Amino acid sequence: MPQSDFAMFSHAIARHEFLLTAEISPPKGADVQNMVEKAQLLKGRVHAINITDSSRAVLGMSPLAATVILQQRVGVETICQMACRDRNRIAIQGDLLGAEALGIRNILALTGDPVKAGDHPNARAVFDLEAVRLLQSIAKLNQGLDANDKPLPQGGTNLFAGAAVDPQSPSWSGLQRRFERKLAAGAQFFQSQLITDFDRLAKFMDSIGNQGNKPILAGVFLLKSAKNAMFINKYVPGVNIPDSIIDRLAKAKVPLQEGIAIAAEQVKAAKEICQGVHLMAVKAEHLIPQILDLAGIPPITNI
Repeated sequence: MPQSDFAMFSHAIARHEFLLTAEISPPKGADVQNMVEKAQLLKGRVHAINITDSSRAVLGMSPLAATVILQQRVGVETICQMACRDRNRIAIQGDLLGAEALGIRNILALTGDPVKAGDHPNARAVFDLEAVRLLQSIAKLNQGLDANDKPLPQGGTNLFAGAAVDPQSPSWSGLQRRFERKLAAGAQFFQSQLITDFDRLAKFMDSIGNQGNKPILAGVFLLKSAKNAMFINKYVPGVNIPDSIIDRLAKAKVPLQEGIAIAAEQVKAAKEICQGVHLMAVKAEHLIPQILDLAGIPPITNI
């Protein structure tokens, strides 16, 4: 797939399709074979593969490098995450210009998880910017300006920026304020944190999300067991998996199959509420097609 063809995701948005993205974490190492194999299994099932940027502050390969490798070797469209935790505004702008040069179009602008949550707790966090100001920086680069409003000698970029949203945030006013700021800063799509309360998601869409007229993809996470769910509750910031789901997994004869069934049910629920789903199946990405099949979501044919 030529670099110029990596616009399926934005075209799907323009056509108001039900959007499908899936998450892959780059390796903690230089061997990319496993990552490539995962992406090959997802090709034709999702509009874009989301490449994490040291999620949970755990070391991983550069998402820029991982993104280029997948686009070149697999021919899949990607969404490259960019977290503000590890770079100042000079490095961030440099990476964004590099993304443009490498044919990376989609960027997910994130503040980033706290360093203390990860595998290098003594690292120095940067946070020169946060997600809103990163979105503003992307908008400026697209206009041909750097963060200091100085013209870029060779013109602007053509980056397609998205942002994260947490419909289950306990602060409704804070959620609305943050969402509106990201919209104003230029977010073209939103991917949500892991969703377990779909009534809450529906309320968010009715009260806040639909007002922005930008697609929102509900985060659907494959839970492999009750133990896995409890681990996520304990160690992943901002996540609260309810006891009802944990009990269901604990009582299942085959917990992994129950997790697949729960994820498929959540995909179906999301389809009635919002414009897409963002699928997360850590170390089990090969099961995402099975989740989509069970949810009645066919392969994507207009690639």
